[in-house]
Amino acid sequence: MIPDTIIIWEWLALSIRWLHVITAIAWIGSSFYFIALDLGLQKAPHLPKGAHGEEWQVHGGGFYHIQKYLVAPERMPEHLTWFKWESYATWLSGAALLAVVYWAGAHMFLIDPAKADLAVWQAVAISAGSLGVGWLIYDTLCKSPLAERPTLLMLLLFVALVAMGWGYDQIFTGRAALLHLGAFTATIMTANVFLIIIPNQKIVVADLKAGRAPDPKYGKIAKLRSTHNNYLTLPVIFLMLSSHYPLAFASKYNWLIAALIFLMGVTIRHFFNTMHARGGYRWWTWAVTVLLMVAIMAVSSAGLRQESREASETRAMSPAEQRFAAAPGFDEVAQTVAGRCSMCHARETFYPGVYHAPKGVFLETPADVARYARDIYLQSGVTEAMPPANVSFMEEAERDAIIAWYRAATGRQLALN
Repeated sequence: MIPDTIIIWEWLALSIRWLHVITAIAWIGSSFYFIALDLGLQKAPHLPKGAHGEEWQVHGGGFYHIQKYLVAPERMPEHLTWFKWESYATWLSGAALLAVVYWAGAHMFLIDPAKADLAVWQAVAISAGSLGVGWLIYDTLCKSPLAERPTLLMLLLFVALVAMGWGYDQIFTGRAALLHLGAFTATIMTANVFLIIIPNQKIVVADLKAGRAPDPKYGKIAKLRSTHNNYLTLPVIFLMLSSHYPLAFASKYNWLIAALIFLMGVTIRHFFNTMHARGGYRWWTWAVTVLLMVAIMAVSSAGLRQESREASETRAMSPAEQRFAAAPGFDEVAQTVAGRCSMCHARETFYPGVYHAPKGVFLETPADVARYARDIYLQSGVTEAMPPANVSFMEEAERDAIIAWYRAATGRQLALN
């Protein structure tokens, strides 16, 4: 049996997503560790010349004695471990996942004709270009006199992120808007490592090898960028996970939800940063975090406005949707989906315990079925993922009809042997 192209593509997406998660764990883990280590350094009278502080740690049955030099030691050590590939691999795998899911699936996941009727190439160009533009704006701010006023710089960065979130939502689907805001932020973080932090460290290493005294400004610049990365990490994780929760991305105020999430990232990291610095426990930060989450739930509830069923029935289909709607067997499949799936995937759900359509996917009208043809094929045709536990008793013949319809629409044979 030759695997169906769409199945191969799904496994490709899953493999890249798995890689992305693994590398992100490695990057975030090392980042959080070094922030905690840096904040926990202690002064001691016996420290070597140039050492800023030390830390004793225990792990894995042994003890570690760590010393930090603000600029550099007097001589270059024989072995030096660089922490950079975790960051690079996370961004590269994330970019690949963006291309596989959102660029290749632009008609379904990226383009919202009601907001901006873009051609695929236009949507992809905006998607890719915005990531680079974001870095240029951020880097310019960091190289300005604002670098000497880090609090003001962080406030301006927050304003820029909120503005980008709003801008993305004016062009893309809600799901894509939050995902792109996460990618926008992650691009800044990785560019900080690739273009600023690592090059500055290499300058210091080169000075040591040449017998020159390194300039402390390079460490100061890298420290500022590293601090930004520290406070941006948690919001990026939320934004990357938001595509699984329509209450976050399907609200018309999703950009405001993202703004509150960035603030939550600050309060949570402030608690742990002060704790690691042995400055006590800032319990008030958790109270603020809870209040921010309550505000997010309120904003989400107020912004849940979706396309009505009537609007869906009269909406003009895209060329891709028209191809699925015109394929043999469409009417039968549309009736099956409406009968087996729409009790949950509806504008107003009526299945007990389901209050919002899973992932914001509606399957009530022919236009809905044409739009989500690929998902229907994967979830209810070649697999039995949906309905969950087959609660609506979808029959094998109905699943076979879904497979035949989808393959007819995409020019595939009914069986690939």
